[in-house]
Amino acid sequence: MSQIYKPHHYQEFGFNHIIDNPFCGLFMDMGLGKTVVSLTAINRLIYQEAEVERVLVVGTKRIVRGVWKQEAQKWEHLKHLKVSIVWGTPAERIAALRTKADVYLINRENLVWLVNLFQSKFPFKVVIIDESSSFKSHKSQRFKALKMVRKYIERMVLLTGTPAPNGLIDLWAQLYLLDEGERLEHTLSGYRERYFTLKNPGELFSGYRPRKGAEQSIYAKIEDICVSMKAKDYLELPKLIENDIQIVLDKHVQQQYDKFQEDCIMEIANTEITALNAAALNTKLMQFANGAIYHPDREFTVLHDSKLDALEEIIEEANGNSVFVAYSFQHDLKRIKKRFPHARMLNSPQDEEDWNNGKIELLVAHPASAGHGLNLQDGGHIIVWFGLTWNLEYYQQFIARLMRQGQKVPVIVHRLIAMGTIDEKAAISLLKKERNQDDLMEAIKALIDMYKRR
Repeated sequence: MSQIYKPHHYQEFGFNHIIDNPFCGLFMDMGLGKTVVSLTAINRLIYQEAEVERVLVVGTKRIVRGVWKQEAQKWEHLKHLKVSIVWGTPAERIAALRTKADVYLINRENLVWLVNLFQSKFPFKVVIIDESSSFKSHKSQRFKALKMVRKYIERMVLLTGTPAPNGLIDLWAQLYLLDEGERLEHTLSGYRERYFTLKNPGELFSGYRPRKGAEQSIYAKIEDICVSMKAKDYLELPKLIENDIQIVLDKHVQQQYDKFQEDCIMEIANTEITALNAAALNTKLMQFANGAIYHPDREFTVLHDSKLDALEEIIEEANGNSVFVAYSFQHDLKRIKKRFPHARMLNSPQDEEDWNNGKIELLVAHPASAGHGLNLQDGGHIIVWFGLTWNLEYYQQFIARLMRQGQKVPVIVHRLIAMGTIDEKAAISLLKKERNQDDLMEAIKALIDMYKRR
């Protein structure tokens, strides 16, 4: 049974922003309805203004296979929209493209295939990128593919709640897709040179930090085509309680960790574990902090059970309430399932349904696969980060699976932090990234009150 759509004022603002700006960014937080806003704009462009015939939506696998089609069927004013999901084998994808539809949905992994298929005859004049931060790397094949056909596109919308998950450097590639370098320089090197400086000059892999006043300049450059909306400004969201559980490793384990961090080499079970560079060392230290470490042959050795013990205490204290756990490595998953045989992986819509119906006490998922298109707020309110991520987008999106409209109680996020390890640095990094992104979102926040007074 379809529903009558009665848009909130901020949704009307988003709709008009898309209609009025052929190339724009709509940085709407989770739960604000960016999908229905976009579909409403699509409906007007196709059926009221006859400006376009078909629209391409690029998103994650889960979003493409579920969210957009379900949203179109949900609302009375959209139920006539024909949706084709470009999925499966090459033959099945081509069949989906030949199907007459208004909206074609394709996952970002198949975008390169689509561009190569059509090349200069690219048929989509309107492209919507759901979760545009996945196009933040100018080196990615998906960015290069879209850049190749950008000249054939007449409208493009970037949708995300996390436009700069790792800092303002992430904005360049996304904005380039909108204006081909008009606002933030025509090359990434030009963008870096104008707005950033090296954090540690002379180091081979030094990162970048904004020059004095650069943030305000960047915000001013993009505010005409990008608007942001934070859920906390428009929705009554449940309270978020973040609880860092400080885990003190046994003395001999801590000494082993410190020595490995210093020497970048460790011998376990007659096998030499070596970290050849900074990135490899970072990964190995995170494995160590979680309690196990991989060998070169992908077998692993357990180093400690401190986080498993802490997780067991949390589950006991939950007193029957369901617990949603984020893990980092496959050995985390194997060890969790061995300690808690009733643990269940989040793999299918049935898992989602069973969780929301209270049939799963312990649900385990990787943040990269459970970040978008999932509504799990009916099944529980307790999250445990078995191992932290450095990715702010994964972090926020994972929490947003429970912390969204419809959640009736405060959401509790337990973060297992092994003291004296890289866990502490990851927690600080997430905090800094969150502050930087909040500054960006605040700077280009939609002037909703002004809109309401029109």
